[in-house]
Amino acid sequence: MKSKFLAITMIAFLPIACSPPAADDAADTDTGSTVTETGDTMPGTDMPMIDFARVTDDMQGPVFIDPKGPANVAVSGYDPVSYFEGDGVPVKGSKDFGVKYNDFDYYFSSAANAEKFKADPAAFAPQYGGHCAWAMSRGRLASGDPTKYKIVDGKLYLNFNQMVQDTWLTDIPGFIEKADAAWPKVPEDATFDNQ
Repeated sequence: MKSKFLAITMIAFLPIACSPPAADDAADTDTGSTVTETGDTMPGTDMPMIDFARVTDDMQGPVFIDPKGPANVAVSGYDPVSYFEGDGVPVKGSKDFGVKYNDFDYYFSSAANAEKFKADPAAFAPQYGGHCAWAMSRGRLASGDPTKYKIVDGKLYLNFNQMVQDTWLTDIPGFIEKADAAWPKVPEDATFDNQ
């Protein structure tokens, strides 16, 4: 019953989290670092949905932290190197092999994977801080499911769920281009709360 409720909640939340920005937001050309509210609220709360239409530092931005997991643990505790190794099936990491990168903790399944990550974190960390690549193409933050992923041109992309990933797969280059343009506009301290 709990998983059915969670699935219904996620399906109900998806159109709001991944809906296009309002037309008046798209026309705004201010280059400050202001965050705008879309007028929508998160399902079941009075928290505003956030739209990021302002420019900030290059590829810096927030990292998705699973609100149900330990604080500051990126990729929901999955080993980011495992996506690129062996059969490419992601595996959970352990805090015993943790590495801090950009103030977030990344867990690894082995000391060897932790060392590979330390040598070149940008080669293994998911794009858009582990947020959904399709939602980012629409200028929005949404959680990235570490089991809904694709490696494109040597980069790891996560999606919100299978339905979103199926949509994203229809135009990967187009969605990546849009997301790459939107990501620098996300304030570094932005958060996404899907509780």
